[in-house]
Amino acid sequence: MSTLYDYFTAPSDAAAAAVLPRVGGPSSNAVAQTVEKKKGLFGRRTEVEITFTEDPSLPVYETLSVQGIDPVVQLGTLEELLTGRSFDDILDDPRAEEIASDGDGPLVLSLNDALPAALLAASQERLREASGAWAQDEEFGGDADPDDLLGFLTDLRDLAALAAERGQRVYCWVSL
Repeated sequence: MSTLYDYFTAPSDAAAAAVLPRVGGPSSNAVAQTVEKKKGLFGRRTEVEITFTEDPSLPVYETLSVQGIDPVVQLGTLEELLTGRSFDDILDDPRAEEIASDGDGPLVLSLNDALPAALLAASQERLREASGAWAQDEEFGGDADPDDLLGFLTDLRDLAALAAERGQRVYCWVSL
């Protein structure tokens, strides 16, 4: 099974962290509910029933779902290509951090502000050049198609534009 990455916009770190327990991530308002029922003679066995319920009070966020493009190493390399910042400086950026985690399951990370800004400043030709260089990165294992990466970069730039328009930031929900 492959890791799923949902890049999304949210108004704050707290709002982004609140998507952690959702079933299906930030593009869903479904939550799991667990009910324990006692079974058997004298109620010694416990049966657990899990149900999924949509909660209309939870906001559903604009999301870009991908497999195989992680927000730390691969987007760090992309940011290095677009901005010229060193990879170490990118990793040390205080905005690029884990916002929420439940240990074994999903986690939410914030993207630093420099990558969305670089995407917004880049022309389509600059994104094409970056996708070609990015496709050569060893993290893709030689399997990356520059045109597919260009499509992702264009979609991520659109998400960054939406976040900027709304005064929000870009985050990533990682489903392991």
